[in-house]
Amino acid sequence: MNLSAVLLALSLTAPIQLGLAPIAPVSAQEATITTLTPAQAKAATELLLKALSEKDASTIFKTLAGSIQTNVTVEKIRQRLDARAAITSGRINTISPGFSDTTVDAVVNTAEGEKPLILILDEDGKLLAWKWVGETLPIETSALRFTEELAAGRWLKARSRLQIDFQRELAPGDLERKWTKLERVSGGFRKIKDAVIASQGGEQQLVLVSVEFGNATTNLFVIFDANGRIINVDISRDFV
Repeated sequence: MNLSAVLLALSLTAPIQLGLAPIAPVSAQEATITTLTPAQAKAATELLLKALSEKDASTIFKTLAGSIQTNVTVEKIRQRLDARAAITSGRINTISPGFSDTTVDAVVNTAEGEKPLILILDEDGKLLAWKWVGETLPIETSALRFTEELAAGRWLKARSRLQIDFQRELAPGDLERKWTKLERVSGGFRKIKDAVIASQGGEQQLVLVSVEFGNATTNLFVIFDANGRIINVDISRDFV
């Protein structure tokens, strides 16, 4: 999958990016929540849940962010829907705006019982990633462990989980500075919710780690190479 559109908008501002143009940093006081309103997020999610219950692959495809559409087809979506238990209904539990995206916790009802679902929407209300809670793949586990080290202040341990060339460019102090600023502006760390794969199987794989703070729930973008090594991390475009 070509992640350039996602990374250009959401990449780190330090000069450790993969050849991407840096974004001008802003101060912590200028950091703003996503422009997508909770009402817009609710409408987008309700449309998606309805499409899931009707196995409407075409509508689901239209709800995807452009960077995700390039890696999937309507037929692939239809095959995934057919492989899962039929969904009879769904409901939204919480909508949590972040700094560049919105995390929605939902539940769907199936013949196998209730299934919790996490959805991540971009600022246009398009779907960046989604996941059935409880299903975790290896790169999701790796992204979660990395984030857990950050949350615990284990900067050296977190850095050791990065691909060696990335380690050379990113000092433990860089991780500490970015995470500490994010935590301070966001109202303090509360918990790591889950990890969601947005892209896998290619030269670049993208995992979004949903983190709940006091004032916002935001997502860390953790980028892996084809061998499952972390080659870039976006803590937030607003934090340098």
